Amino acid sequence: MTTLLLSHPSALEHATPLGHPERADRIRALDEEFGKEEYSMLAREEAPQAALDVVTLAHPAEYAEKLHEIVPMEGAVRIDGDTVMSAKSWQPIMRAVGGAVYAVDEVFAGKASNAFVMMRPPGHHAEAATPMGFCFFNNVAIAARHARKKHGAERVAIVDFDVHHGNGTQDIFWNDPAVLYSSTHQMPLYPGTGAKNETGAANTIVNAPLSSGDGGTQFREAFNTVILPRINNFQPDLILISAGFDAHRNDPLANLNLVEDDFAWVTGKLMELADKHAKGRVVSVLEGGYDLEGLARSAGAHVRTLMRG
Repeated sequence: MTTLLLSHPSALEHATPLGHPERADRIRALDEEFGKEEYSMLAREEAPQAALDVVTLAHPAEYAEKLHEIVPMEGAVRIDGDTVMSAKSWQPIMRAVGGAVYAVDEVFAGKASNAFVMMRPPGHHAEAATPMGFCFFNNVAIAARHARKKHGAERVAIVDFDVHHGNGTQDIFWNDPAVLYSSTHQMPLYPGTGAKNETGAANTIVNAPLSSGDGGTQFREAFNTVILPRINNFQPDLILISAGFDAHRNDPLANLNLVEDDFAWVTGKLMELADKHAKGRVVSVLEGGYDLEGLARSAGAHVRTLMRG
């Protein structure tokens, strides 16, 4: 079986202001990494563009339509202090959604054992009706709902190891007993959510916050004692990963101290659970990671682990 890498050149066209951390150079760094010979066995496809109705699996139709309407003809519009939509943002936004959904289709069809969706902008801060934190639509949330609707997945686990809490994903699944959302993240830090006592209406929200300065030891303990047992008990039919690499020790936006081996380790642990419960089905979707070298090396370690099967 193969690991599928989904990407599209339009990811370079979502323009953000000079000095903005969520920039096209992130994709260029990943392109360079995955162009190396050690990744030659990856199956590579272009992320397809999703139809707008796919977005409504996790967002109200009015919200999706309103975002589409405000795409500028030229220049950019500022959604909030951090989130900017440019004239060419719509295609990569919709291909980030489409890539996540297509990856789910491919792993359920058995055409790929797992997948990594290398698109931007990210998605995990997008709440049901609020864009924020560089995010417009919640790619992993849409993918989870798609797996439930199209493929009959009874239970989906979403695991988020981005350094920032995925408030959007938590918001969308707060009342949903069929989706387990679990997260490690630095706290306190943007967006301010993710406390241990935020457990959801159906007790399917699992937050394991880390403190500034924490590293691999604390990260692995959080997974071993909190997150992995909950996923194991949940017995998911699919594991989705919000793969943010900004918990790397060199990232400029936070103060955790993970290294590449930590991302490889957690990937392997999630694959073990997927093998046990989900026929190996893992779909990973790029979120944050703003130190270009740290991003490339960490994502490389993540994908090499996926490739080992």
